[in-house]
Amino acid sequence: MNIIGYSVEKLKDPTGILEGDRYEFFLDIEVPEDDELYSENGIELKVIFAVDSKGERIAQYYFYEKGAEKVLEFELEEEEEITINEFCKSHLDEENE
Repeated sequence: MNIIGYSVEKLKDPTGILEGDRYEFFLDIEVPEDDELYSENGIELKVIFAVDSKGERIAQYYFYEKGAEKVLEFELEEEEEITINEFCKSHLDEENE
């Protein structure tokens, strides 16, 4: 799985209930054809990334098929989760550019 594109946006909490900041990442994922996650339409990963007193971490994520916006019931493997977490950490500042 390779990240071939992305966008990020800081989420606003109008209620003030959530501690810290939340960022919404949309990651365009390249998946090999022989992977069960593969789709001809392409796959994206939506990640809610939290920055608060617990640290910087993935709060929620899901895969979906491009175009159909169909949510896919897959989980990240441990190694993939580490990679995504590091990617999000390293791209937080770009939200403000």
